[in-house]
Amino acid sequence: TGAFWLQLGPVVFLTVLFLINFIARIILSPLLPTIEKELEISHGQAGSLFFLISTGYVIGLLSSGVLASRSTHRFTIVISTAGVGLALLGISVVSGLWAMRVGLFGLGFAGGLYIPSAIATITSLIERPHWGKAIAVHELAPNLAFFAAPFIAELFLSWSSWRMALSSLGMASLVASFAYFRFGLGGEFAGESPASSAFGMLVRSASFWIMAVLFGLGVSSTIGVYAMLPLYLVSERQIDLSWANTVVALSRSYGPILGVVGGWVSDRLGSKQTMVVSLTFTGITTLLVGLVSTVWISIVVLCQPLLAVWSFPAAFAALAATTPAGARNLAVAFTIPCGYLIGGGIVPTFIGVMGDTGSFARGFIVTGTLILLGGILALSL
Repeated sequence: TGAFWLQLGPVVFLTVLFLINFIARIILSPLLPTIEKELEISHGQAGSLFFLISTGYVIGLLSSGVLASRSTHRFTIVISTAGVGLALLGISVVSGLWAMRVGLFGLGFAGGLYIPSAIATITSLIERPHWGKAIAVHELAPNLAFFAAPFIAELFLSWSSWRMALSSLGMASLVASFAYFRFGLGGEFAGESPASSAFGMLVRSASFWIMAVLFGLGVSSTIGVYAMLPLYLVSERQIDLSWANTVVALSRSYGPILGVVGGWVSDRLGSKQTMVVSLTFTGITTLLVGLVSTVWISIVVLCQPLLAVWSFPAAFAALAATTPAGARNLAVAFTIPCGYLIGGGIVPTFIGVMGDTGSFARGFIVTGTLILLGGILALSL
């Protein structure tokens, strides 16, 4: 077995692409109070914007196997990154809610093409004993994105507008797509088509469906909660927008470190045990977001995502270990959709609707309870 660090270069390149992809899909959260005012929409309508991104993302994930099987994983990654850039540029110039909805769906679709091909590329480039660590390095991207997005939003809102934030991010994505096309390594092979026998084998597996639900709860604990936190803190807890975005950003500041630690923990402790610990702790802290007084809310927000990031390296490693090499992209492509529909779409919309009926807090309490139950479900893997 070769040294892990000697195999790391291509993974870092993909991590940069994933960072841009992820910021593009979550920056709506810190911008949401401003967009909500400008477009004059309700909390429920605001939350449903994340449902559109997630729906597009799911369809992109499901389509990724078709594209990768007819081209290569490398080509799929290039197309995904360019598509994210074009969608952001489109959203930045729209004036109506429906045009924005179409753009956000397109953004989600382009973003969804990326991850199955990226995981297939990484596990083909890296030796198996290092998969947990390699995927944990790749998972630095969402953890960095959660931290950076509120600061990027604040930077643009302080001197320009939310539209300039999206257009600048769109240009960065187009540049990254070209850079990977010219200089990226790996992925020069086709994926399995969803029509292949590998798909039938996947859907007959009980572990596959359990993983789909656990992904949903993992995404709920990260993206689902994050999406609505600034709006909740500003609207129901009467906290200043800049402070709300700062607290939410700081709560994600240790994510990159703990995400990498989670990869090592997964390799040592095992995928199942890592997910049990992550979901149980995160469920309790999410419950507290809705229960504690405003005096304590900032401290609870800082603690809520502490171990949430552990569930993803563990879940990806579990998927990779139980799936044949040629069908890994399919396993990812069909497991994660449930995660993003539940955690990135239904949960933010549900919390927004709860906000419209007078209690954002109740939305967080219900969400925390479900995540806590996920810790029990993970024991059955």
